[in-house]
Amino acid sequence: ECILSGIMSVNGKKVLHMDRNPYYGGESSSITPLEELYKRFQLLEGPPESMGRGRDWNVDLIPKFLMANGQLVKMLLYTEVTRYLDFKVVEGSFVYKGGKIYKVPSTETEALASRAPLHPQDIPKCPSQESP
Repeated sequence: ECILSGIMSVNGKKVLHMDRNPYYGGESSSITPLEELYKRFQLLEGPPESMGRGRDWNVDLIPKFLMANGQLVKMLLYTEVTRYLDFKVVEGSFVYKGGKIYKVPSTETEALASRAPLHPQDIPKCPSQESP
């Protein structure tokens, strides 16, 4: 809905978003400040001071991956939403399961050594590993 409202706004429409949560976006939202993330996962202690100001954090509940080319990228550029995006190298995939965060193995060696409670369908396949 935020991309749609961005398009509408660029075309001169006025848009109002309303949400019952103290953060915007439901299950696919980004939580700010960091203290809200700690409340969401019922962590009794707040974030340590070493993490800086809570408002400096914006944590996606469901990370979004975009392909580097195509219509979606053109739309993001057209709506100038790229002012609010960061492009970063992904250092790994992680899942939240059973109250813990696990790294998704990306190599055979990692898969054999992993203690993560993952099913084979949870592990992304590299194009070279897929069947022809």
